[in-house]
Amino acid sequence: MEILTHTGTLWRWTGGTGGTWHFMTIDGEAGEALSATALMRRMEGLSRGFGSLKVLATIGDSAFRTSVFPSKSEGWMLPVKASVRKAEALGEGDAVTVVLEL
Repeated sequence: MEILTHTGTLWRWTGGTGGTWHFMTIDGEAGEALSATALMRRMEGLSRGFGSLKVLATIGDSAFRTSVFPSKSEGWMLPVKASVRKAEALGEGDAVTVVLEL
């Protein structure tokens, strides 16, 4: 099991149907580690849809299972659930530290 820690900014994306999602970008050393893991899994024939990786994410006292997705521009995108944002009093633009377990 690999454990990564990253601090990034929470940002909001609004889709064409009006749906809103909150993400943080995982870049830098943590993003490079995710990319290396994804490459290794691809080479082993274990890649998942969209190149995603399943993770256990912990922000503050909130732990949740989700997937991280490679960004088209840079790094990886971590969706942050509404229940986590509420429990941790987080909003768009806040700095967030996350621990990821792969």
